Amino acid sequence: MDRSAAFELVNSWTKTPNLVKHMLAVEAAMRALARYFHEDEELWGLTGLIHDLDYEKLKETPEKHPSLIFDELAKHNFDPRIIQAIRSHAWHWQADAPEPVGKMEWSLFTCDELTGLIIACALVLPDRKLASVTVETVMKKLPKKDFAKGVDRERLNYVKPNLGLSTPDFTGLCLTGLQSISADLGL
Repeated sequence: MDRSAAFELVNSWTKTPNLVKHMLAVEAAMRALARYFHEDEELWGLTGLIHDLDYEKLKETPEKHPSLIFDELAKHNFDPRIIQAIRSHAWHWQADAPEPVGKMEWSLFTCDELTGLIIACALVLPDRKLASVTVETVMKKLPKKDFAKGVDRERLNYVKPNLGLSTPDFTGLCLTGLQSISADLGL
């Protein structure tokens, strides 16, 4: 499936604009990380774009996410690496989810939450623009548990051992990705 068809699939399953923007943000972060690691940007981008495809449909039972997505992805012949990365991004909340392995899986697992923190940083700035967010801005907000309370900061503990990047460097890559689609995010 190409990106255009995947985005149509996202829009057919997801009606909440902020959830669509979240998936776009994760796609952008994954593309930036793929470029850094010299990996397949399209594969990584599609993984980020569709990773929360069933989230809205399972909002009453979020612990089941992403279980609803797999039949749909198989029906559309998605690459098994995408399916495996989406399975492993549920590692901390689904008992049978596998631990991520490899750079793509760890990138999705760790950047998923970070994109929310980066966006929250933009929203509290006077101009509400991603262009005004810096790595330092995000690093200052990171330890503040009362800021962006829904963000699982613990996931960033897996960046250095599994991706070989410091948290600031990883944040910078993800931030650059989000800034590249700031118009799509309205930020």
